Amino acid sequence: MPEDVQMNDSEPQPAAPPPAAAPALSTLHHLKEIASVIEAGSLSKEVRRISRAVRLTIALRRRLAARDVSAFLAFALPASSEAYARLTALVPKEDDTEMDVDAAAPITQISIKHGLPEIEIYCYLLVLIFLIDQKKYDEAKACATASIARLKNLNRRTVDVLASRLYFYYSYVYELTNSLAEIRGNLLALHRMATLHHDELGQETLLNLLLRNYLHYNLYDQAEKLRSKAPRFEAHSNQQFCRYLFYLGKIRTIQLEYTDAKESLLQAARKAPTTARGFRIQCNKWAIIVRLLLGEIPERTVFMQKGMKKALTPYFELTNAVRVGDLELFRAVADKFASTFSADRTRNLIVRLRHNVIRTGLRNISISYSRISLADIAKKLRLDSENPVADAESIVAKAIRDGAIDATIDHANGWMVSKETGDVYSTNEPQIAFNSRIAFCLNMHNEAVKAMRFPPNSHKEKESAEKRRERLQQEEELAKHMAEEDDDDF
Repeated sequence: MPEDVQMNDSEPQPAAPPPAAAPALSTLHHLKEIASVIEAGSLSKEVRRISRAVRLTIALRRRLAARDVSAFLAFALPASSEAYARLTALVPKEDDTEMDVDAAAPITQISIKHGLPEIEIYCYLLVLIFLIDQKKYDEAKACATASIARLKNLNRRTVDVLASRLYFYYSYVYELTNSLAEIRGNLLALHRMATLHHDELGQETLLNLLLRNYLHYNLYDQAEKLRSKAPRFEAHSNQQFCRYLFYLGKIRTIQLEYTDAKESLLQAARKAPTTARGFRIQCNKWAIIVRLLLGEIPERTVFMQKGMKKALTPYFELTNAVRVGDLELFRAVADKFASTFSADRTRNLIVRLRHNVIRTGLRNISISYSRISLADIAKKLRLDSENPVADAESIVAKAIRDGAIDATIDHANGWMVSKETGDVYSTNEPQIAFNSRIAFCLNMHNEAVKAMRFPPNSHKEKESAEKRRERLQQEEELAKHMAEEDDDDF
């Protein structure tokens, strides 16, 4: 009915609609609020407030613009300070002179106390993040170097959180410009300084950065020497602990300690957040290779994880070749995905797998045949050497010595005679398997108990309503920004 739809000026006006939602606050206003949080943490010496400010900054970084950063520097730093002059010179100037006006800002203006070291270091961190996002790496390197020089003169627990982030981006920008070797001495000096200052979060971050630096240039021996002599303590950051486990797994793999490497790599993959997909893919790639080197065949579900199927396809085909024991198929897969394996730095490990492929094929042959000639073994394994029969004999002898197969060699007739397969349940293998599973479950339970955190004196003091509201608000903010933080860290 048109009379119900059409409306003219003479008709009475409908009821007023509900008030519209307030417009979103500007980026500059959010930065000012973060600065006030840092100021409160500095004055009260509460590190958790500084950590909250870093999380809020990571969530805000995609909205940063040059005008916002410049305006914030003018707000947070005295105009006559050296830091202000240095940082404003690094921030690019925009042709557009329009400013992001705080139209929706509350009536009470935000003001902070100038001269706080935490505010100055935060300004360095903000400018460094902005320059990296804008791909201005030369300016970012200059900013990172200046910030590290400033940090050497500070020893405050409230600066440690900001310092650890600066260390990370300091190494990251040099890695982007392929010049990690230039800062190795500086990282070692910073790690020594953090140890003397009892900055455990800084030690944790710098140790991982040094391990990454060494592994980037394949200096595994130096990395292991540093790792073994560096002081160890309870992990303060889950992200840093995951990185440490990953680097430890890579070092153990190169050193042929496959059992320890497998445990470290799988633990790193489990502890990493789901948003850190790239990190988890790398952990799974190395874990698959290590399990193959141990003689294990990873389950199909490992390759079918959400978001990883395409990245793990080369390793799935490689696993299939090892499982079948086909040396020709193994060579074809290694040549087909040679560029992928080289990019992942696993090509040298795949060369080691050739022996495992031969051993798997030999095990299948020993199960299928009670007696077979060495010449037929060489033909089935597709050995392409000058004297395949002699190579087959040495391979069979080594497999018998290592316990891979239960057989004997008849040298006179050139045969391999397999013994009858006994009942595995009459041996200690089931007991060993159950014991390893029980030990794994117990270790996981102990780690879960250790990871539980309780506020100090919680059994003595009752939480007030105001503290409870503040705690719930912080937990909500933490859950809200955790995805962005984890994605950025990895």
